[in-house]
Amino acid sequence: MVLSMRDIFAKMEARKLNSGYKLCISYLEVYNESIRDLLNPESGKLALRESAAGGCEVSNLTKHYPTNADEVFKLISTGNENRSQSPTEANSNSSRSHAVLQVMIEQHDRGAGIKRAIKTGKLSLIDLAGSERASASKNRGQLMTEGANINKSLLALSSCINALCKAKNAHVPYRNSKLTRLLKDSLGGNCRTVMISNISPCGLNYEDTHNTLKYANRAKEIKTMVSANVSARRARLM
Repeated sequence: MVLSMRDIFAKMEARKLNSGYKLCISYLEVYNESIRDLLNPESGKLALRESAAGGCEVSNLTKHYPTNADEVFKLISTGNENRSQSPTEANSNSSRSHAVLQVMIEQHDRGAGIKRAIKTGKLSLIDLAGSERASASKNRGQLMTEGANINKSLLALSSCINALCKAKNAHVPYRNSKLTRLLKDSLGGNCRTVMISNISPCGLNYEDTHNTLKYANRAKEIKTMVSANVSARRARLM
């Protein structure tokens, strides 16, 4: 997240003479199949609805308009403090949710016309909670429920990845999880998808490492067609 945001603001600064930009971010978590705004946790559980563009959007999710990378890092730090975490036998600082940082950018070329071509883009940076085995984590009660929901959403994501790697018109079960519904346009839409896998060199984690590598190997088989999102409207950007 740090490197990406620094690069984005550096690119915008380098092109500011010829282009105007507007950037906003949102930060949320998917916890026990519920969506929470990490930058406004008092808002409670938020609803997920279909968007006009064919993806999904979160109702009442707060949007913030940082002007530099440091402001983004402060927002991320605040969000991380609000994220659901608990110690387990396997991890003393275990994330109990999937976190999604969404970065929306609009760009227009500076010119004299009233109407301008507006290019839009969205970057979703997702920190997935790791899969859990009750035998290793020794989870009970609420922690076991959280682990079961983490595994359920990761299985749903795996099913979507498998479907996207098959025939072009294969059914993709996005609706099996809030996570996959939220990431619909980041997996099979007008997008590029990158997965970074974290694995352990420890022999005791061989099975988890092997499963993670198989997961990532399937993800790299996703093929998408990408084109610029351009619309003509009155310029409002500075």
